[in-house]
Amino acid sequence: MPKYAALIYGTEGEPRERSDPESQKVWQAYMAYTEDVQKSGILRGGEGLMPTATATTVRVKDGQVLTTDGPFAETKEQLGGFYLFECKDLDEAIAWAARIPGCQWGGSIELRPVIEM
Repeated sequence: MPKYAALIYGTEGEPRERSDPESQKVWQAYMAYTEDVQKSGILRGGEGLMPTATATTVRVKDGQVLTTDGPFAETKEQLGGFYLFECKDLDEAIAWAARIPGCQWGGSIELRPVIEM
């Protein structure tokens, strides 16, 4: 069965701008979703990511390793985490991706097939 990476994008500052009860609501929604996707048997992995301020971009130019603090590009939404699904087809992956709580709070999910090596 094919694998799909569900990349979760949102505005990085939003969780800190929410009231504490609202942040709890978001966290609980993610925990419930993760439990559901685990029970379904399609979950193959996933993690949240630290803020973009902790990122390091690595490039190699003329044999020299160059590093830059932060992400490669400035964007409105940042990659905050991912789930890795193994689904029968794209339609099943879309159905699960649409349930990721970030979608309900203004974020988006980029769904990408994984290249099997």
